[in-house]
Amino acid sequence: MSALKFSGPVLPDGQARDLYVVDGRITLERQPGAETAAQGWIVPGLVDAHCHLGLDDGGAVSDEETEQQAVSDRDAGALLIRDCGSAADTRWIHERDDLPRLIRAGRHIARTKRYIRNYAAEVEPDDLAAEVALQAQRGDGWVKLVGDWISREDGDLMPSFSAEEFARAIEVAHEHGAKVTAHCFGRAVLPGLIEAGIDCIEHGTGLGEDLIEAMVARGTALVPTVMQLEKFPEHAEAGRAKFPTYAATMDDLFARRRATLMAAYEAGVPMYAGSDGGGVSRHGNIAGEVIAMADLGMSAFDALGAASWRGREWLGWNAGLDEGAPADFVVYPRNPLEDLSVLAEPTVVVLRGAMFNN
Repeated sequence: MSALKFSGPVLPDGQARDLYVVDGRITLERQPGAETAAQGWIVPGLVDAHCHLGLDDGGAVSDEETEQQAVSDRDAGALLIRDCGSAADTRWIHERDDLPRLIRAGRHIARTKRYIRNYAAEVEPDDLAAEVALQAQRGDGWVKLVGDWISREDGDLMPSFSAEEFARAIEVAHEHGAKVTAHCFGRAVLPGLIEAGIDCIEHGTGLGEDLIEAMVARGTALVPTVMQLEKFPEHAEAGRAKFPTYAATMDDLFARRRATLMAAYEAGVPMYAGSDGGGVSRHGNIAGEVIAMADLGMSAFDALGAASWRGREWLGWNAGLDEGAPADFVVYPRNPLEDLSVLAEPTVVVLRGAMFNN
């Protein structure tokens, strides 16, 4: 296979260099006769750490639609996806070199009739641990729990299971070699999950100072899905007539979201970017999530790192584009650290050494 040459400043250090791609990997050694494929700012492949391939508002979708979702994410530069729960069996994506690298969490695990219809494996407490073991075997090293959701009996957000039941579920997942993340809007569910050693929290709008300190001490990650939080007023309004307490809770969480997430960021909670594509957001908009994180007050460097080199390292992939690294990167016409909007304008996307032009 002939070599391809890419030139320009390479993030995160911004040092200008030539990257050569040979057989799907990067080499820094000059390759005589290499074709210059693109020049610009070069960024390690973007990461969408909260995405849902194979899912839409009604549940699982066809393989054909799933493919289109994955292509949208790929063309937006998201070359590594942590699929944070899907009703569809998407293992076939692993066989496709033209689709993003995928880390699957199996199916959401929720309390019976306490989550979005057709999304989750719904269980009662006695069956939670067994379902966690099953999804750990079906996934790629992650399990997704629905930590809290509206309880029609209580008329408000409530934990899906007790702290003891969650703790046992996390223990079982870890015994099976899987990490655990959980959907968490409110506060009540968080202390037990964090104390039990959960690996990651999704959304995290119920965090307070004490819980943030505990997350920092334990290294618990947070994927805030900032764009998703902007839909809280819609969620509140939809339930206001029947569940006014829930609506008030969602209003309060929305009002405090910026201060809550910035407190976690400033305290040093490891934060990563997730678009919630296929949940409440469209696929192919990881750029929007990075911009939303920066709008909260994160530095452009940290917001982009959360969706690139830091996110890749967290998920067990190469953080930098060094000798021998997989050739997964995106080339941009301008410096994204000076203008994050350029993330929506990639010059070329390179996945496993193959170029995808937009």
